Amino acid sequence: MSRRIGCLAAVLVLLGVVLGVLVVVDRVGVGIAEDRVAEQLADRGQLAGTPEVDIAGFPFLTQAVSGRYSDVRIHLTAEELGQPAGTRADVSLQGVHVPLSDALSGSVQQIPVDRVDGTATLSYALLAEQLGGDTTLTQDGDGLQLTKSVKVLGIGFTVTAAGTVTLDGQDVVIDVHDASAGAVDVPDSVLEAADDLLDFRYRVPALPFGLQLTSVQPAAGGVDVRVQARDAVLSG
Repeated sequence: MSRRIGCLAAVLVLLGVVLGVLVVVDRVGVGIAEDRVAEQLADRGQLAGTPEVDIAGFPFLTQAVSGRYSDVRIHLTAEELGQPAGTRADVSLQGVHVPLSDALSGSVQQIPVDRVDGTATLSYALLAEQLGGDTTLTQDGDGLQLTKSVKVLGIGFTVTAAGTVTLDGQDVVIDVHDASAGAVDVPDSVLEAADDLLDFRYRVPALPFGLQLTSVQPAAGGVDVRVQARDAVLSG
């Protein structure tokens, strides 16, 4: 009996060692693949730099063998996007098709992707630049708060106003309302003129991977623009 127990223990130890080796091989493999995928995405997505890539899902090796990666997450900086400072994007490519033979030979010509979802973030500093001067924008619940020194009809004052953000095609639209001048006594007609003066649009430049803008939402770090694409094909 003790002999059987000893054999069983040895088998269990051996299985543990094998599983440990497989896990190490899997993690090494995913690290190498992430580097290769980042290079391919930079090329096929016409990015200005090589992005940070995370291949989600475990084990990785089964995905590599099947040639289909369930979730490839990309973190893009303004520089990589070729966009103004203050822009960033986090994108998930779901159902990325790269045959193992093509990946190993380096002969990837196209990368079909079932679905792309993500968020492009426009910082408040970037948007505030559209009005210039001492403009500041911050999140206020589901809306925005804008502060700026203005001169309307010869009257100079610092205005604080609420704002809403909407999407109109490729434009993020900031609509300002309920302007106030604090303790300064300013006629309502002047405040209404300030409302109109502070409305503005920001045109979002074309994004990689054929991404289309779908919605906008104020967030702590800026205005989040939801993006998506279906049945995309990345090719050089």
